[in-house]
Amino acid sequence: MQALIIKHEHLSTPGYVGERLTERGYDLTELVVVPEERFTDPGVTGSFPAASAYDLIVALGAPWSVDHVELIGPWITPEVELLCSAHAAGIPVLGICFGGQALATALGGRVERSPRFELGWTRVDTDDDRLVPAGPWFQFHGDRWHLPPGAREIARNSVCSQAFVHGRSMGLQFHPELTPAVLEQWLVHGGEAMAKDAGLVPAELMARTWAEARHARARAHALVDAFLALAAR
Repeated sequence: MQALIIKHEHLSTPGYVGERLTERGYDLTELVVVPEERFTDPGVTGSFPAASAYDLIVALGAPWSVDHVELIGPWITPEVELLCSAHAAGIPVLGICFGGQALATALGGRVERSPRFELGWTRVDTDDDRLVPAGPWFQFHGDRWHLPPGAREIARNSVCSQAFVHGRSMGLQFHPELTPAVLEQWLVHGGEAMAKDAGLVPAELMARTWAEARHARARAHALVDAFLALAAR
């Protein structure tokens, strides 16, 4: 089985999600949209494969906004088209943070700024704790989606919708894939200043992430298993 992992930049990896997909028999193909040398100038020309070449697609997070077409328009439009075509063909899509917002957009929703920036470990209110447990889950976002027509919201908090399902696809606002190593890179590349602006101590955020690692990995694996079961139905 083939899974396409859309990495919007070099700092993000599929982490625990990719680990579980591999354990479940998927061969992962990672597509990096914005190369490292263009990180501060991300308006690269995007080229995406046909959705039909894959059995599953995972779209990861990104530091940009889905609706900032003046900045990332050359590739976000074809990516949204890819996610739309995959969903229409019955190919399961798992969208994470930016990827969840891109999936919501592809299915007819839209993206707007959140009332406040979310950063750190939080719990969510869930309607289906077998599919999306309450957490805690790691948040790192300043945008939120408006649900697309026909989507069913399954988790939320006081800031925004946190998870939805639509057919065989699912959008998540939090980061089940996050590992301590990934967070360390995010903090080095701008996240430390963002954490301080949010009143957080980066070292404490890092320590909490290490403390959560074993349980976070188990939660992420369980979420992937539940998503694959949803897709199979």
